[in-house]
Parts: sequence; C-alpha cells; structure tokens
Amino acid sequence: MNKARSIKQKAYPDSLPNFRNLGVTLRILLLSNALALLKAFVDADDGWDVLFRMTQIATLLSPVLFVSLLALWLAQPWLKRLEYWRGVMVVNGLVVAITLVVYYVGGSLYQPFAIADNYFDWFQYALISVIVCWTLLMYFRLRSQVLSRALHDARLQVLRARIRPHFLFNTINAVLSIVRAQPKQAEKALEDMSDLFRMAMAETHDLVSLSQEIKLGRQYLALEQLRMGERLGVDWEFNDAPMNALIPPLLLQPLLENAVYHGIEPLPHGGRIRIQVNCRGQELRLVVENPCATLVAERHSGNKMALQNIRERLELLFDAEARYQVEANGGFYRVEITLPCVTRETL
Repeated sequence: MNKARSIKQKAYPDSLPNFRNLGVTLRILLLSNALALLKAFVDADDGWDVLFRMTQIATLLSPVLFVSLLALWLAQPWLKRLEYWRGVMVVNGLVVAITLVVYYVGGSLYQPFAIADNYFDWFQYALISVIVCWTLLMYFRLRSQVLSRALHDARLQVLRARIRPHFLFNTINAVLSIVRAQPKQAEKALEDMSDLFRMAMAETHDLVSLSQEIKLGRQYLALEQLRMGERLGVDWEFNDAPMNALIPPLLLQPLLENAVYHGIEPLPHGGRIRIQVNCRGQELRLVVENPCATLVAERHSGNKMALQNIRERLELLFDAEARYQVEANGGFYRVEITLPCVTRETL
C-alpha cells in the first residue's frame, strides 16, 4: 500500500497499462494496425500493393494480437505486482514468444517459399514484435505521465478551494454564532472543517472507498448548511450502492462545491441539491443535480476548470470505461459520472 506523500512529489509512478481495460485494448488494436499500415505503405509499389501487403501483414498480426491480448488479460493480476521495467521485459518476452509460436505453427502460410531453417526470418519477426511492443508501452507510459499532472493539479486546486478566504471567514463566523448556544454543533463543525483541510492537504491513494467520499461530501454540506441555513437543502439517494466501491479521491466534493457556489448561492431563495449514487451491473453511477440561475456560468468561470480536472483524472484512471456528462437546461445543472464498479477484491 502506498504511503502518504507530499503534493510536491511525483503524483503517479510509472506502471504498466491495465490490460483488462477496454480503452487500453482498443488503443493497442488501433495503434498496432496503424503501424502495420505504415509498413505496408513503405514497402508498397502502388496503391493496390498497399492493400495486398496489408492483408499479408494482417495474417500474422491478427492472431499474434488476439493471443497476446488474451495472455496479458490473464496475466494482469500478476503483472501489476511487478516493478515497471521488469514488467516491460516480461511483456516483451511474452509477445516475442507468442509471435514465434504463431509463426512456427503457420510458417508455410506466412513464408511459402522460405528456405528451410532460415533463422533470419525468426530473428526478423522477433525484432519487429519487440519494436512494436516497446513502442506501445512507451506510448502508454508517456500518456500516463502527461495525464498524471491532473492528479497533482487536483490536489492543488482543492487546496486552493479549501483556503478560499470567504469560505474560511463565513464558516468561522457561523461557528462563532452558535458556539455558546449550541456548543456540540459548533464542535462538530470544527471537526468537519479539520477533516476537509486534512483531506485537501494529504496525498491520498489513487482510489478511495465510496463511503469515505460520501462522508467527506456530507461534512462539506454540513458546513455550508450551517452558513446558509434553510436556503440549502440536500437529498441523498443511494439505491443500494456498494459502499466499498472504489472511486478517485475528491471526486464528489468538488461537484457539491460547484452545486453550492455556482447553483444554490446565487438564487434568492436557495434550492436543493440532489445526489444519486447507484450501481448498474458493473458500472457505478454518480449524479449531482441542482437548480441554477440562467447566467450563472458567466458569473463563475472557475467551474469549467474543476470539471475539466475531473475529466482528466477519470481518463487517467479508467480510460474509455469512464463517462462524464454535463447537462444544463431549464434552470437545472446536472453532472453524471459513470465508472467501473470495482472493489479491492476485484482489482
């Protein structure tokens, strides 16, 4: 288990792609075929020859690809425990072995006029498989490094939100107003504020439990309700959602903050925030809906930055298996996030 680290440290270490992720599988298929098409173009004499050479390449590439993807899917639980560079060597070795086995089984199909015991062909295909595999792994590594900045930016962004002067000023004033009449409620509010600061400044794991995120969201809304009173209403709908499901940290709280500051607060009579959390098959769905003023988007430009950061973190952790949708019409603003329903047992 990763230990807590400073937000100034590297946010996301090098790791192999998740070969059980649909987005990773699709990228491997597309990039591999793109490299094959490039080779066909380089070797071809004319347009028709490109098609012929691409078909010839595909007869070997297709079985190698599908067998390799199946083998990597089966080996994923073991591969993720390896150090990055050791895992790279294992994946390359596995792909080379599969390539040579497929070539050996269908040798007469791939090289019908080849000389017997032509070891150069074996070396050639082994080298090509290493180059393609290495290129794909380096692509995923570079992509992960670029997108991992979103994790670091997310922590800095939430920290800036937490130390926002008017948030501190209003919350402390609300606590002072009830500290004599309702000391227990004032103490609870200070504990909630402490938890929010601790979560914002701490280096969390890549995934945390849904119950932890809901608890943090409740604490945040409790502080805002202390400040806004009856103007802020909250409706939670869980629908038997698995509380042990894992989601990115600080995913729900920024959505609630947007709903409060950019939706409820500008309205004269306030409104209610509706939060839905449910599980559909293997997918977890989070919905945050709130009323909003017509020109609220023009008033709060920072809203887009927070939502873009969430999109980047979902793309980094779940790739194509996560979806993010925003709907704004009829005086309501609605954010829906769908991601794989995973637990520590299924990782």
